[in-house]
Amino acid sequence: MNQAWVVAVDMGYGHQRAAYPFRDIAFERLFTANTDEIVAPEERRLWERMQGFYEGVSRAHNVPVIGPWLWRAYDAFQAIHPHYPFQDLSKPSLGSGQFQRFIRRGLGASIAGYSRRREDLPVLTTFYAVALAIDHAGRNDVFCVVTDSDINRVWVAEDPRKSRVNYLAPTPLSRKRLLQYGVPDDRIFVTGFPLPEENVTTAPADLARRIAALDRKGVVRGRYRDLLKPVLGTIPDSAGAPISITFPVGGAGAQSRVARDIVKSIAGHLRDGRMRLNLVAGVRREVYDYFQTILREQGLEGEIGHAVRVLFTATKDEYFARFNELMHETDVLWTKPSELAFYAALGIPLVMAPPLGAHEERNLEMLLRIGAGQRQEHPRAAAEWLTDWADSGLLALNAFNGLLHGQRYGTENVRRVLFAPDRSKVDLLAAPPEMDVPGPEPGA
Repeated sequence: MNQAWVVAVDMGYGHQRAAYPFRDIAFERLFTANTDEIVAPEERRLWERMQGFYEGVSRAHNVPVIGPWLWRAYDAFQAIHPHYPFQDLSKPSLGSGQFQRFIRRGLGASIAGYSRRREDLPVLTTFYAVALAIDHAGRNDVFCVVTDSDINRVWVAEDPRKSRVNYLAPTPLSRKRLLQYGVPDDRIFVTGFPLPEENVTTAPADLARRIAALDRKGVVRGRYRDLLKPVLGTIPDSAGAPISITFPVGGAGAQSRVARDIVKSIAGHLRDGRMRLNLVAGVRREVYDYFQTILREQGLEGEIGHAVRVLFTATKDEYFARFNELMHETDVLWTKPSELAFYAALGIPLVMAPPLGAHEERNLEMLLRIGAGQRQEHPRAAAEWLTDWADSGLLALNAFNGLLHGQRYGTENVRRVLFAPDRSKVDLLAAPPEMDVPGPEPGA
């Protein structure tokens, strides 16, 4: 059986979510470079400083007056240049230089040293600092999953021509960005984001069920029947089925306050069976307790386990497994445009909360470009606009566009790159047509 060192970081959910689909090929276990038992105490302190700063700034975003100011200062540090016109951005930035100093101080050194036990196995990581640290230590066959549709210069080594890191890009446009940063073309593979295979295999069938609930008046099924049938087959008649909305709160907990407005707005629809709500607290006890409080405020305790479900688990592995199960039943995924933006490829329409950071802004642009989601309207009026979007068929169209134009075969493509005898000839599963417009090649 093919195996690899699979390494993420315990920093929010995104990087571990991207690593979770590779648990079956992970040698020994899925490693977390900042919290694993092999991490030396002095290195652990470096990671804690990084994580504490990011999560603190993310939560502070909601603090009046000073919060937005702090976030703007941080976001300027992680800013991303426009794609056009194509320009050479290979010169190290302030941020990339700072990360290299962390690496020289020992960031990522523990996993880099530990992985030398089996240098014949490739290293697959979902966090750039780990890839750069292992590359700095002199290891070959390092592969980095890019977890957003666009990225900052910090993802690439100071001298990208000398680096041996291979990048697994989610979209053609992210490949262009890596070329701008100076990464050689033969070290970039456009694989797509690694989605859970248990959802990929059932995506068309899940959408066939979902589209009936999202196209409440049959507008889309009537107008686009000849387009839908070859992809989805027979669409079951589920007239009057409740719309199932899933609202996950990220690892930093920055979106939890929006849940109060959502619950207050749709409480009546939950009671009369027109909607269902899945509140996802992940592994955060304080978010779970907050959800329980706002449900009590609206007198919805009796709906818990029926029209309302709260997903809370003790471990992230359990969380990812249960979240993926929940996606089969989800009709609308309401989230900020984090790595979950790529779940649109499963045929799930996204309602997007305001982006937090430059990379989320680019993820939002990607979803709008392919017609796979909508910006949220005011959460306090959610019952109104969600109903309108279902009556008009807008959400059904978003779901179908996501299935058509998203790349849902990222997990299989990453495996093919990792274990190809000749990576210059690797045979990747073709992405469905994507609406990223390619920019000029370097030197054009």
